[in-house]
Amino acid sequence: MAYAALSSLTHTLQQLLQSKSPLICTGNTSIQHVESLYQDLCDLQVFLENTTMEVKDIDDVKVLEKKIKDVVYKAEDRIDSSLRSIVLLDNGDDREMACKAFNEELQQVEKEVCFLKKEVMVIKFNKHIGFTKSPESTTTFPSSRKSTIEEKTVVGMKDDLNTILNCINAQTKELIVISVVGMGGIGKTTLARKVFDDSTIHSQFDKHAWVTISQDYNKRQMLLDVVSSITGINQEIMSNDKLLETVYKGLKGRRFLIVIDDLWSNEAWDLMRRIFPNDYTKSRIILTTRLKNVADYASSSAFPPYDMSFLSLDDSWNLFTERLFREDPCPPQLEEVGKRIIQQCGGLPLSIVVIAGLLGNIGRTHDNWKNIEENLNSFFGTVSEQCQAILSLSYNFLPQYLKACFLYIGSFPEDMEIHVSKLISSWIAEQFIKARSNTRLEVVAEEYLQELTDRSLILVGGRRANGRIKTCKIHDLLRQMCIREAQIENVVHFTNNDISDGINDHRRVIIPYLIQDYFRDHPKHRNGKITTRSLIFLGGQSYEVTGIYYWPYSISDFKLLKVLDAHEIGFDFSRIIPQLVHLRYVDARVNDPSSLAKLFNLQTIIIYSQKKNVQLPPQIWTMSEIKHVDITDVDMPNPPLGGQPLFLNSLQTLAVKSSVVVLKILGRIPNLNKLKINDVRSTEWNAFLDCLLVLQGLVTLNIQAAASLKTPFILSRDIFLPNLTKLSLNSTFFPWEDMAVLAKLPNLEVLKADNAFWGTDWKLDEDVVFPKLNCLGVRHGNLERWEATSDNFPMLEQLNLSWLHFLEEIPESIGEIMMLKSIEIKDCNPAVITSANQIRENQEIYGNSEFQLRFVRY
Repeated sequence: MAYAALSSLTHTLQQLLQSKSPLICTGNTSIQHVESLYQDLCDLQVFLENTTMEVKDIDDVKVLEKKIKDVVYKAEDRIDSSLRSIVLLDNGDDREMACKAFNEELQQVEKEVCFLKKEVMVIKFNKHIGFTKSPESTTTFPSSRKSTIEEKTVVGMKDDLNTILNCINAQTKELIVISVVGMGGIGKTTLARKVFDDSTIHSQFDKHAWVTISQDYNKRQMLLDVVSSITGINQEIMSNDKLLETVYKGLKGRRFLIVIDDLWSNEAWDLMRRIFPNDYTKSRIILTTRLKNVADYASSSAFPPYDMSFLSLDDSWNLFTERLFREDPCPPQLEEVGKRIIQQCGGLPLSIVVIAGLLGNIGRTHDNWKNIEENLNSFFGTVSEQCQAILSLSYNFLPQYLKACFLYIGSFPEDMEIHVSKLISSWIAEQFIKARSNTRLEVVAEEYLQELTDRSLILVGGRRANGRIKTCKIHDLLRQMCIREAQIENVVHFTNNDISDGINDHRRVIIPYLIQDYFRDHPKHRNGKITTRSLIFLGGQSYEVTGIYYWPYSISDFKLLKVLDAHEIGFDFSRIIPQLVHLRYVDARVNDPSSLAKLFNLQTIIIYSQKKNVQLPPQIWTMSEIKHVDITDVDMPNPPLGGQPLFLNSLQTLAVKSSVVVLKILGRIPNLNKLKINDVRSTEWNAFLDCLLVLQGLVTLNIQAAASLKTPFILSRDIFLPNLTKLSLNSTFFPWEDMAVLAKLPNLEVLKADNAFWGTDWKLDEDVVFPKLNCLGVRHGNLERWEATSDNFPMLEQLNLSWLHFLEEIPESIGEIMMLKSIEIKDCNPAVITSANQIRENQEIYGNSEFQLRFVRY
């Protein structure tokens, strides 16, 4: 993908422009050539960013993007290959020759990119002729010409329908905008059509209009559709201003019902909202969109957007049989295989309808349906063409900076829940995230993720206690589209059981656990230079197969690799790592961590070792790119002597085992955002508290202590961590009185305590208040009596209690907390369950319909 390719190469050039870059060849590398090339690449990026919104001819844009991508990929390969030679050569003369070769390659690449930029600029100059179509000449299709596959059958939408009808029939007299949001094909238009065509609803309104906007909306056609619906007359000869006046006058003082279907932008809504008068006549507008931000923007404040859900399996089956068999039942011999096929549709109505269309055109035999089931992936490409056409609009309308991120998600195995923290680290390592001044890349990446969620392109799998997305996944149909687009764009390649193709030219490769022998025959199908940048292995023990200790050495042939995610393999990569000098992300077993010494590009280090008493190389202190380090069974090296500054200003996440060395280091990493520290001993506790005085930027803190009942820890003084929002404590055995210290953390939102406190009585005085705590989890311990009021936890939403076998009850006042949403009880004293049920009754009395009570027993 052109934009992602540009991002990756510009980052490499940025590193070369750093004054202390270890890749610089003093006296040989021409900084002027690097700066010139860098500027040209940035200009191309800006062009692509603007093209997304300006150019209407998608096919022409894709041809242009492919041209840019191909040139930049080749340029990056040549530059990275030359830089690798420089890094690996220690001999002065050899290094001098490598620097000369690199300089020659750089100048040649500069010429090629400069020529490419001139071509692109010519296109940019002429784009109003060659690309953008005149708004007046753009062809739009009225709603009557739109595919009606999703508009005829309404199954499993009873609750959806009732919700919209309640909004329609609300007593408020002012104009209400009711937004229905969801991914393409989920049934938004079907639902809106059902309401619009309902005779009872229809009779309540004086005027009615249905307008389909679509992505490439046309202002004039939009106005003509509204005027035609209201007046019943074609007003082609009117000017736009006259059309606006006609619509407004036609609706003035009347009660009207308008459906605006398939809205894609706030700008389109701003254009339309002016023509709808608010005369307090109980008029209503129903708006459908795939974009959450558009729905939020357009909705009336008292009526938030309605998010449509996927159909249940039962409703999916009912929709399928109604479409295929009408009023007849499904033949018994087809029911079992049919339900398995429908389950593959994931509850997406449009997919179910298209599957029904396919099965309705082949012989209705068990063998035919079984064949469809067994070959669903290959058939899906054909069956889902209409679905994919709709979903493709969502992809084509994405900003350039989101496309590679989206396709990357689609490359993961079907139905897999992807951990967001790891996904974001991968996006950053792949250089998909564009830097923004004064904002961490992780924050920008999380915004990207939220934008994809708001566009209904990815699904939230699970959320953290603070509401942030913990895992995400992608619907099967969208994943199919991603795989197709990713192969075309060479963004990422998801392998399957057919490994006859070499992976030499695939930029990124994801290898599932099913392919146990992926590299076994690697030399037989390897041809030429390998340009793969990412290798990601998914799975578990399935990789422990015959030959495992030989074939991973093939990875050393991937000389330009930047991402190696091989944690699941269990192979020691110590002998391979030194050859992969461009690595930015490594997650693997490395018994000899000193092998990382020359990896100056490293951003993420997640390694484990089966050897004891091994440590990272001292070069770690000069690796200024490092952002995340997870080495809980590998030691940190001694820091430089004399209090010299550490080159870890970018370090944000650290997971490490406590030691004297680590405590020295913590006081010299002021920008740390997230810290997990294991095996903190009582002799180290006070020194650790001293470190916290420096770590003012901490947002998340996880302490796994090595305390015991004989040597409990004590919070003898206040902890000033103004930005801390999440605190996890394990085996600290604090006295319950120390909770008052934690209450002074001003922004604490999540507190998880596992054997963190010890004592039979926990009494909170009225002046002990957790002002922002929304999630409290307490696990294990000997707590018997808990005294608290709702004033101690004014913002509490979630309470999780686990393995508290002696606790007599939950304080009754907890049930008076108005923000409370859920209580989860795991294997506690039965008396706790009784008090939880009483709280549920109180919440029902208070009208809290969202409150949930869950019991889990082991």
